[in-house]
Amino acid sequence: MSADLVAMWTVPLSDGVHEVQFEHGTTTGKRIVRVDNEDIIRKDWMFNLVGEENFMIGAAKCCISITSASGFTHEYMLTVNGRELKKFCENQLKVTKCWTTVLDGIDTRVVLEKDTLDVWCNGQRLDTTGEFVEDGTETHFELGSHQAYIKAVSSGKKKRRYNTCINHKWK
Repeated sequence: MSADLVAMWTVPLSDGVHEVQFEHGTTTGKRIVRVDNEDIIRKDWMFNLVGEENFMIGAAKCCISITSASGFTHEYMLTVNGRELKKFCENQLKVTKCWTTVLDGIDTRVVLEKDTLDVWCNGQRLDTTGEFVEDGTETHFELGSHQAYIKAVSSGKKKRRYNTCINHKWK
């Protein structure tokens, strides 16, 4: 790990949970933005120690803001789609539903985007088929050789409950 590593963030998106690392050489101005251990921005010499670094994680617009704090210290803030990371994460909890399970010995993460009804599995958007049923809707999809669906049931108070069923077993 570099001595210039000044910040790390975890960003939950529909296609997966991403790790963002930021290196800032405060004597040289060096800036490195790394997403999932891959350098996506590398600036080795900069005169201005404060400013912004803009980048994308998939379709998400991200920005690291570097500001001066007291003395020779700096503060770092990550925004995602225009929201400070904490607010973005709170919103993600409202607009997505996530399940994790192990299928065929592989950790599997299934995400439902409630606003678009897109379903993602381990970073891949899945083909789905929607169906109206007596007490709500079912969104059917396949996880490899496994049949699965997400059932959305309305409680009648603008609240929906989401459950997932894989191979006829509720998760």
